[in-house]
Amino acid sequence: MFIEGASELSKKADLVDSLNVFPVPDGDTGTNMNLTITSGVKEVRKASFDHAGTVAGAFAKGLLMGARGNSGVILSQLFRGFSKSIEGKSELTTEQLANALDAGVTTAYKAVMKPVEGTILTVAKDTAKYAVKAAKKEADFIPFFVSIIKEAERSLEKTPDLLPVLKEVGVVDSGGQGLVYIYAGFLQALTGEKSVDFLQEPKMEEMVRVEHHHNNAQSHIDPSEIEFGYCTEVMVQFDEEKTKANPFNEDDFREQLSKFGDSLLVVSDEDLLKVHIHAEYPGNVLSAAQTYGPLIQVKIENMREQHSSLTGSYESTPVPPSKPKEKAAFAIVAVSMGDGIEKLFRGLGVSEVIAGGQTMNPSTEDIVQAISKVHAENVIILPNNGNIVMAAEQAAEVAEVNALVVPTKTVPQGLAALLAFNPSKNADENAEVMASAMKDVKTGELTYAVRDTQMDNQAINKGDFMGIFDKKIVASGIDLFETAKKLLSEMVDEDGEVLTIITGGDAKKEETSKIEQFASTTFKDLEIDVVEGGQPLYSYIFSVE
Repeated sequence: MFIEGASELSKKADLVDSLNVFPVPDGDTGTNMNLTITSGVKEVRKASFDHAGTVAGAFAKGLLMGARGNSGVILSQLFRGFSKSIEGKSELTTEQLANALDAGVTTAYKAVMKPVEGTILTVAKDTAKYAVKAAKKEADFIPFFVSIIKEAERSLEKTPDLLPVLKEVGVVDSGGQGLVYIYAGFLQALTGEKSVDFLQEPKMEEMVRVEHHHNNAQSHIDPSEIEFGYCTEVMVQFDEEKTKANPFNEDDFREQLSKFGDSLLVVSDEDLLKVHIHAEYPGNVLSAAQTYGPLIQVKIENMREQHSSLTGSYESTPVPPSKPKEKAAFAIVAVSMGDGIEKLFRGLGVSEVIAGGQTMNPSTEDIVQAISKVHAENVIILPNNGNIVMAAEQAAEVAEVNALVVPTKTVPQGLAALLAFNPSKNADENAEVMASAMKDVKTGELTYAVRDTQMDNQAINKGDFMGIFDKKIVASGIDLFETAKKLLSEMVDEDGEVLTIITGGDAKKEETSKIEQFASTTFKDLEIDVVEGGQPLYSYIFSVE
């Protein structure tokens, strides 16, 4: 049933995408649900057991690991609750399955900070409520499932009455439609048939009009009205030592994150924590999540840009499909974390910025995809982190274009390398010049200790600020300003000409002003620039050239 449900959704994923109107900027509900359920099916296919509860547990685990977007996370929670309900049962009756559907709804509603009716949640709830009643009268699975799918469709048809934006555009909820397709796949597995005759399709002529004329909910929204601009997803592997000192409570953590944005989902099991939120400062979310363990997956998307892309505001003349876009001669791919740093890189000519950095290393596949996306004959990659250089080099090897890695290990090195780029030179010459330029910059980083330690002849306590220069901790203490002063004193010498202060997501204006004042009075010949980087974990990054 799980496999057929995934198969049916996969066939209709594009159609579900075209229905998407809520949350506004995420126009990929079908894609997200499809990728999520595919991850669950992979785990099911690995299973060699014949036990309903164990198979459901494997499916739920796969869904959690692969969950993407609001719709994917909700889907994972529906089947998390489902699997918990039947984990000890080798076979199921219709009543047990109905109760499992209902348990899934309870779990999913708990995961959402502010549940919205007229969405996939409503369809799941109405269907489960009906299923519990129907199962008391019907023990045969096929008529039972026929009846609950019809109920799911009735609920889906009512979603525009519950969510005004759906009625405005004239469509049903995309996530709810995706769930109906999954249920239809379940029935197909039971009957052995490949189609469900009574299943209603959305009016395709309306979908064609939506697709070709961009007459969707996105076109009704002013991107400047998007209050929280970054769709942020993060997965954490729970660390036993951290959770012992700071016990995790899902409800408390959800309340904490609610201050950072909306469309919040927080889900967890014994091993993993997963968060989806629309936030204006993603770094705050990442920092909060990391207090419970290492970040093993991070995805951040700029929804204002995504909105413009969906509504076509970036295009003035459509490119004919028969005429492929010509490749650019050069493109640069950079890895960074922080809204301001991304703007800096893009302003200096970077075509694609991959979200990542310390503790958030993109995979080789992520970098290969970025290389492909920039559509250029020659691609220069700036990893901007020592832990990413090898993955970048591996990506360059397998890329289908000429890709070269300039082994930058810090953001300031990446910026210095960018300034040395010359489009009149060939790729090899540019890589050499850029690699040389990155050596002319010194990088200092101010962060905090996550545990007690003894390092670089210093006793450092958990929570202390640390100043890192040239891979060494050169300053530490309980006072951020004093630590910054010591760090800068180690970095700046008579050859320094320019000091750039890149502020992190948690940097306070008064602290920044004190640091700038100290630098200007202590190092009188330095030109000082302050840039809002927005990076997580590091309150300040200092660059001296």
